[in-house]
Amino acid sequence: MELTELSITEAAALLTKGDISSIELTEAHLNRIAAVNPTLNAFITVTADTARDHAKRADGTLRQSRLSGGTSPGPLCGIPIALKDLYETRGIRTTAGSRFFADNIPGRDAHTVEKLSDAGAVLLGKLNMHEIALGLTSVNPHYGACKNPWAPDRIAGGSSGGSAAALAAGLCMGSLGSDTGGSIRVPSALCGCVGLKPTFGRVSVRGVIPLSWNLDHAGPMARRAADAALLLQAVAGYDPDDAYCIDRFVDDYVGRIGDGIKGLRMALAADGYFYEKTQPEIMKAVNKASEVFVNLGASCEAVDFPGMGEAAAANGRMIISDAAVFHNERLNSRPENFGEDVRQRLQMGAAISAMDYIKARRTQTLLRHAFTDFFTGYDLLLMPTAATAAPPIEGPNALEQAVLLTRFTAPFNLTGFPALTLTCGFTGEGLPVGLQICGPPWSEAKILQAAHAYEQATPWHKRMPNVMVT
Repeated sequence: MELTELSITEAAALLTKGDISSIELTEAHLNRIAAVNPTLNAFITVTADTARDHAKRADGTLRQSRLSGGTSPGPLCGIPIALKDLYETRGIRTTAGSRFFADNIPGRDAHTVEKLSDAGAVLLGKLNMHEIALGLTSVNPHYGACKNPWAPDRIAGGSSGGSAAALAAGLCMGSLGSDTGGSIRVPSALCGCVGLKPTFGRVSVRGVIPLSWNLDHAGPMARRAADAALLLQAVAGYDPDDAYCIDRFVDDYVGRIGDGIKGLRMALAADGYFYEKTQPEIMKAVNKASEVFVNLGASCEAVDFPGMGEAAAANGRMIISDAAVFHNERLNSRPENFGEDVRQRLQMGAAISAMDYIKARRTQTLLRHAFTDFFTGYDLLLMPTAATAAPPIEGPNALEQAVLLTRFTAPFNLTGFPALTLTCGFTGEGLPVGLQICGPPWSEAKILQAAHAYEQATPWHKRMPNVMVT
């Protein structure tokens, strides 16, 4: 197996034993980036020198641990990762995919970046994204379109499109994305990765350039559920300097990953809303996935799930309103510096009345209560991640794509409930299909257990795209 095809778990075992070095692993990824990124445009900034410095430091730490027989430095030590380019990185530009931040050099790392650095991770660079995170295509007018590794004429999804494309193509081993209406889960589904949006407040968003203070979530993206658990374990926890972070016990996501799902009560969202506008191949794959969970010892009941349409609409109104506030000065002084689709959505947000915004917040409260009531009867909920596989880049405009691609993800931003996507099959055109596993607040460990159990019983996570190398 190529070094760039290893999971984090596999690579960590080899690094710990000294069978490979972080320098070897890092150089393999830098070479892969050089060969493949011209096709995919997943990176905005490659930090090759920084990565080599981090790798040398990690190798020293790993070597000292082996010689002393001491405690392992941890499974992320020496692992090459890359970050969505709205995570602030000290001394490294952080653009948010925007012209306005093109020369933004932060003086401090985001809280999550500090935690990954403390864990010994190696930073390969900063990843392409939809401009200011306000969109689902990652067709960026300033830094170029990010392309899907399974079909470069298709979108990678957004807004964390560079993260998903880089992971699927073997350009990095893990990433952090942000999710306000589906921006971790949608690109992960379209590119065939694992993406987890944790409970609101589980992971600090301090140092993450905001889109919506009320809806932003930070979370891990990886190629395996176990790798997502490793990343979440590293970054989860209370940040007293983040007003949106919640002080709550951090579960043992890594230790519980293999506990299985026997006896879990699962629901399959199967009412008309989920079949409407959804590609039949996607519903077929999701229905088959539910059967796998039953074979693994869970129960699964087809159910109506409340309020999805209302939740998606309210979430959409809040996103563009909040974004218009954050970008108000930029929108008023230099609107031409925004891409057309983003400018349109910001102007729509600025025009939303206080009354309509208050109604959206009321919907948020009511549906949070309804979702909580639903999960008194079930442990987890299964549904599609996106209603369609990756659309063509030269297809419907970004505003149309946003409504279609977030109809199953946005409700869990509005309510703040955790949700994960992983691959549950491929379409006849060879494009990945995403299965979304959702749960009540603070159920990340159970969601990861279910995802891991599904991976162990199915082959989908083993597939990698055949990307044209330049």
